[in-house]
Amino acid sequence: MLSDNVSRIVAARVHDPGAVAAAAARRVKATSLLGEHGKAMIIAADHPARGANGVGADPHAMADRFELLDRLCTALERPGVTGVLGTADILEDLLLLGVLDGKSVFGSMNRAGLAGSVFEIDDRFTGYDAETIADMGFDGGKMLTRIALTDPATPSVLQDTARAVNELNDRRLIAMVEPFLSEWQDGRIRNDLSTDAVIKSVSIASGLGRRTAYTWLKLPVVQDMERVLAASTLPALLLGGEVRDAEAAFVSWGKALRQPTAQGLVVGRSLLYPAGGDVAGAVDKAVSLL
Repeated sequence: MLSDNVSRIVAARVHDPGAVAAAAARRVKATSLLGEHGKAMIIAADHPARGANGVGADPHAMADRFELLDRLCTALERPGVTGVLGTADILEDLLLLGVLDGKSVFGSMNRAGLAGSVFEIDDRFTGYDAETIADMGFDGGKMLTRIALTDPATPSVLQDTARAVNELNDRRLIAMVEPFLSEWQDGRIRNDLSTDAVIKSVSIASGLGRRTAYTWLKLPVVQDMERVLAASTLPALLLGGEVRDAEAAFVSWGKALRQPTAQGLVVGRSLLYPAGGDVAGAVDKAVSLL
């Protein structure tokens, strides 16, 4: 029951905050980042911490934490789902619910680039750090790395990402870098999803840090993904983004997954809030692509 789960979480946070660390310590870790199908299927839920609660026409879809957790639990129990990506508040709730056994877990690291803010490109690290990710027994951390060539905040973004890549690589944890070539348009940051722009972002992101043995990329699916995925030998996970045409998205994901560096999917809103509301069905369909 959803209400019972919420009561358990609140009771632990009020009366036994140490329960979070205890749950992390007893969690059964994933034996591999990849599932039996040979690919990763990771559910992403770090959007709210950047103030991005909207899904489709509903600007507040992800603002109901109780409902979000319920949908996450449904997704995580589906066969073939290998892991989850989130901020500390969400991952700790899931730990308290005991639903992360056997799953890979990735902590979201930089969330200061609030959606719609005038400082959105200045995406400082306000979430997980490498030390805590290691202490919690998680598998890695994710960095959103937007590169705006006309914004002077960009070098700091790259420097901070490189530092996190170094710290994760030093601990033999996955550094999941999500690069975009971005620009200001009408007071808002827009990601350039043209093939050439994504290729340039891959080239820049692949060179960050003093080691890349544990660096993976998280990339949008765009036209000519063969060219995009040929721009680096780093393992790549394909992000879902906000999907308007589910059937077309599934076709494009399936085609991109056939490329040698593509190691799976990281999908959030389009699976957690699918048209029609069938979370289990949407997740199962995504898993079938693997």
